[in-house]
Amino acid sequence: MDALIAEYPDAGCALNHSSVYQLLIATVMSAQTTDVSVNKVTPALFKKAPDAKAMSKLSPEDVEQYIHSIGMYKQKAKNVVNLSRMLVEKYDGRVPQDFDALQELPGVGRKTANVVLSVGFGEQHIAVDTHVFRLSNKIGLTKADNVLDTELQLMKCIPKENWTNMHHALIFHGRRVCSARNPECEICCIKSICKKNSI
Repeated sequence: MDALIAEYPDAGCALNHSSVYQLLIATVMSAQTTDVSVNKVTPALFKKAPDAKAMSKLSPEDVEQYIHSIGMYKQKAKNVVNLSRMLVEKYDGRVPQDFDALQELPGVGRKTANVVLSVGFGEQHIAVDTHVFRLSNKIGLTKADNVLDTELQLMKCIPKENWTNMHHALIFHGRRVCSARNPECEICCIKSICKKNSI
């Protein structure tokens, strides 16, 4: 943990946003899509609809025009509009700072709720995406077959005050060094203690 956090002091959320609401929308759209792809479509969308009240007045077809280049754009457009309308109706357009309330929103699961509470509200959370799931099990932090068990095991083995930093460090390490196809083990900062290298 110390090695990874020290290696990536700049690790943080790669999704561009200027509010908690925009972070929520960008995270919903990032499912099975790269952050880079999401960052290409959100500027124009957020210029058109910067908040929940503006987005709630659009139709899914309106949103599709802005995000058609990303995966599952039709379903994501529906989710973005419907969750925005729910935010307006139930929370006066504000994003609730509550794990369960967030997951009641269309298109929002555990990962998205964790990201919003962590990055948007400054709480300590571990959001398990593909990088975190793959690396945690590969290097020996966890031994799990699914993202929920991975999250729960990480919460047990990592001190709570480091949950957010470790989440971001794992993502950066997965992108920059320990890729799925071509891991660069020779330059890895944890190669001496990685479970894979000890087998």
